[in-house]
Amino acid sequence: MLRSGIGRSPHSTNQTYMHMREEIHVVSNQSRGGWDAKRQNADRASKHFQTKQEAMEWSRNLAKREGLELIPHGLNGKIQNPNSYGNDPCPPRDTRH
Repeated sequence: MLRSGIGRSPHSTNQTYMHMREEIHVVSNQSRGGWDAKRQNADRASKHFQTKQEAMEWSRNLAKREGLELIPHGLNGKIQNPNSYGNDPCPPRDTRH
């Protein structure tokens, strides 16, 4: 009997994809104001910024340098236009761009 993910194969597509990539998230900091660049599963931010633009620029450079997935969030916490900068397990088929 499968309940809430218990007993699922560790080789399923979604779980494999989740374990293969490393992520940097740009999230709003509700307590301090401003924006944080935060690695996946981290308790603390890697770096704090006053504006989202500054956080995105720093995080994009880090993602390019380290081959990370950049995942920006809106003020409401929803993910907005993630971008992969390396080891994308599902690369686009369009090779012209």
